[in-house]
Parts: sequence; structure tokens; C-alpha cells
Amino acid sequence: MNVADYRLAFEMAPVGLVISRNRTMVDCNRHVCEIFGASRELLIGQSFQILYPSPDEYERLGARMAPILNARGHYADNRIMKRANGETFWCHVSGRALDRNDPHASGIWSFEDLSAQRPVRAELTAREREVAARLLDGMTSKEIGRALDISHRTVEIYRARLMRKYGASTAADLVQKLLAG
Repeated sequence: MNVADYRLAFEMAPVGLVISRNRTMVDCNRHVCEIFGASRELLIGQSFQILYPSPDEYERLGARMAPILNARGHYADNRIMKRANGETFWCHVSGRALDRNDPHASGIWSFEDLSAQRPVRAELTAREREVAARLLDGMTSKEIGRALDISHRTVEIYRARLMRKYGASTAADLVQKLLAG
């Protein structure tokens, strides 16, 4: 395979791909542009922060990913991201650090738009989005609390808020409504 073949594979991949250095996008494929509704020229050279609903979420996720990337060399989750027009959507994000000792130095990241299966219908705070994502992963309040470095009682408060916003009567009902949007 020559360089042109690799470039074609990168461009035609069925998922969005980004090559990063220090959490800045240095290259991306067409699919990323379609997912985020932005041109390649707008994305290249920009921090990943422009793809997050808030700067706080960008910082918190970056801090949480670093030790996982150090330990495993890769990271994946489902999270709410933001398109160029401001619309939020569920996205599966997966990445690999090219140097586990300096996980944000360089990496390759894939993005898969989950909005067809999981639309965002309620206005959620950053923390509610984090709790919702982990509830959908099947985590308990204690597990979510450990993952987010907050108490399980605080997680239960956020879960109660989510239940009110989605009109859910039980935790299982909430998960079903989050899945449905």
C-alpha cells in the first residue's frame, strides 16, 4: 500500500477520523466534517474544545482521559458533542494515544454520530450529560460517583433531575427515555 492508498482509506473511512497533537486537530476526514457540520478548513488547527458543549466539559474529559490513555493506550465513551451550528448530539468517541507516556501529545480519534439512535431532546447541564452517559453505560450511582469524583448522593440528585426532565418514574424508565431521546 502506498501513501495515496492510506490517504484514500482515511478519507473514505465509515467513521469520522481526526489526527491530533496536544488536543488540537491536525487532520480530519470528510466524515468528521459531515458529523460536525464544519469545513475541514474550519476544524484543522482548532482545539477539540470547539466540538464540546462547554469549555468545562472539554477540560474535565481531558483530565479524565489522560490516566486511562496512560494505562491502556486507548479510550472510548459515548458523550454529547456540539455541531458547528450549536446543536448537541450523542456521539461515540474512541481514541488511541500514539505515546502512552504523553497521552495528549498525539493520537488518532474516531467519531460516530449516534443521533439517529439516541436524539438529545432535553436541555441538560454539563454534569447531567456526564451522568446520563454513564447511566446509559449501566453504571450505578456509586460507580458514576467514583468515575466523576463526586459523591453517589450527588449523582442521585442529578439522576432525579434527569428523571424530572424526561418525565421518568423509575431508573429503568429514565434509561429507556434517554435511549429514545
